[in-house]
Amino acid sequence: MNLNPTRSLVAALLVCVSGIFALVAAVADEAAQETATGNSGNVFRDCPDCPEMVVVPPGRFVMGAPPGEEERENVPNYFRGHAVPQHSVTIQYRLAIAKFHVTRDEYAQFVAETKRPDPDSCYGPDPADPSGRESDVKGANWHSPGFPQTGRDPVVCVSWDDAHAYVAWLSAKTGHAYRLPTEAEWEYAARAGTTTARYGSDDPAELCRYINHGDLDFSDRHPAEKVVNRECRDGFAFTSPVGSLRPNQFGLYDMLGNAWQWTEDCWNDNYKGAPSDGSAWQSGDCARRVVRGGAYSLFPALVRAAIRNRPKASGHDHSGGFRVARTF
Repeated sequence: MNLNPTRSLVAALLVCVSGIFALVAAVADEAAQETATGNSGNVFRDCPDCPEMVVVPPGRFVMGAPPGEEERENVPNYFRGHAVPQHSVTIQYRLAIAKFHVTRDEYAQFVAETKRPDPDSCYGPDPADPSGRESDVKGANWHSPGFPQTGRDPVVCVSWDDAHAYVAWLSAKTGHAYRLPTEAEWEYAARAGTTTARYGSDDPAELCRYINHGDLDFSDRHPAEKVVNRECRDGFAFTSPVGSLRPNQFGLYDMLGNAWQWTEDCWNDNYKGAPSDGSAWQSGDCARRVVRGGAYSLFPALVRAAIRNRPKASGHDHSGGFRVARTF
């Protein structure tokens, strides 16, 4: 029997007030998260070791290569005719794209926590072949791609399946739905409001300020490669630590060059019937997935906002990496 009703009432009030303060704190935390992620250009992380994310503005853009671009750029036949017809795409939702490629250090944390096995080979230059011919190199993998890297370099030799496992792990870790960007989202983010072939400059002498690609530094280490940009040096013969060069107008780094980037979409030979709302194209050849952006080893014609390629989803390549996205 309670002989002190006043004390009981006070205790009950304290519990109630404590609950209100907890609710207010939770709402404040949610509001802070909303503020951090809600405005275009804001940069945020969902955990101390998570990829940095940049909020990109909603908008509309024209996706694909304009008439005459492939001819003017001397694009090889293998890559021609896949980025047409041009079509309008509208991004009406709130979207964040990773500021950088997923790095080796970030991927290493995922592997350590999930015990994901390494691939037994990676497609790239065979060190035993002086001609530089590329093939499946046994023993090569994401932490031994056949060339030197730092922990801040983009992880390569990762398949689409590996990238999907990473975003699933990151989603479970943070409680937010991370994923690969769709092809349309990727191009919207890469162009960042520009309509030129590249977001920084189309002048070969200026490309090295923005893009790690096949230039004179690459040529010095790969003399057998004859088709390179001989008008500048970007300072790197292989991949470069993310953020080493200038960002695009959305504040995103290495959207072109450094390493190819996986997207969510299945491969289709052209854009006839492509989605116009930013969603992933989930029909077509889904054993192959679209990669975008080009890589450190490619000459300028293959490091453009419109360039696209079609590797196998299960494949591992010395120049293939990824970055992440999320909506909120």
